[in-house]
Amino acid sequence: MKAIRIHQTGGPEALRYEDAPTPQPAAGEALVRLRAIGVNFIDVYFRTGLYKADPPFTPGMEGAGVVEATGSGVTHVKPGDRVAYAMCRGSYAEYACVPAWQLVPLPGELSFEQGAAAMLQGMTAHYLARATYELRPGDTCLVHAAAGGVGLLLVQIAKICGARVIGTAGTAQKAALAKSFGADEVILYNEQDFASEVRRLTGGAGVDVVYDSVGAATFEKSVESLRPRGMMVSYGNASGAVPPVAPLLLSQKGSLFLTRPTLAHYCAGRDELEMRSGEVLGWIAEGRLRLTMENSYALADAAQAHRDLEARKTVGKVLLKP
Repeated sequence: MKAIRIHQTGGPEALRYEDAPTPQPAAGEALVRLRAIGVNFIDVYFRTGLYKADPPFTPGMEGAGVVEATGSGVTHVKPGDRVAYAMCRGSYAEYACVPAWQLVPLPGELSFEQGAAAMLQGMTAHYLARATYELRPGDTCLVHAAAGGVGLLLVQIAKICGARVIGTAGTAQKAALAKSFGADEVILYNEQDFASEVRRLTGGAGVDVVYDSVGAATFEKSVESLRPRGMMVSYGNASGAVPPVAPLLLSQKGSLFLTRPTLAHYCAGRDELEMRSGEVLGWIAEGRLRLTMENSYALADAAQAHRDLEARKTVGKVLLKP
């Protein structure tokens, strides 16, 4: 089969398109022939070495396709089933072996592209808005990178929860897109001090929660944007990792809460996985949750997909096609 392999961490050129053995499912696993592959910033973190993996390895944490074979002990999926998954590294390939418990059925009305676009980012947006800080009517949240893959989904889920959404974006075009997906206000962070704008838009009160996937470049002003006893949710490092934080800072800024969550801890078992994926895929099937999938690349062009993602040239979900 063809796959993307990383033999040494580094820039996008580290993504090498080459032949690799087709894997065989072990006990508890299923072999999935991938039809669409999701690209996420976590793939960049593994490529650069920020997140550790022993080379050579195949990146990619998300995909959708058809079950080709199963290992022993697998009962809830069978060959021919349409499935989607996240949280299992190795999806930048034509085939992947996935722990069967992580596979969820892809509804017949959804495409493989929709499945690959929805799982990791959709469930991330879901746990952020429904669990890490459970948004309720009357709450106000700040969503950084509101026109990004997670951002557009988070904006919509926040509105489903009844919250007011203030987003940030880098261009007027991205701001307009975020508004079209439900954001109440969008701040152009290249032209405005977003912390000052947040204070103005909230009458000086600050927001209840900040959802920050940008990291180092936005952390300090994100903290400044919170109301007393608000929550700072740092869930990504697009601009680099956040430096160490002194706990006393949280007291000085209003007895704040700080968390650094990850999807694996919010889908730790089958029941929680089924609940989150079921709501996300169900909302998409019902038309309550819209996906943007304008950025699709051939698997062989994974390096270019990473370049465009890191340069903020993409909007919404980035996909690879085997």
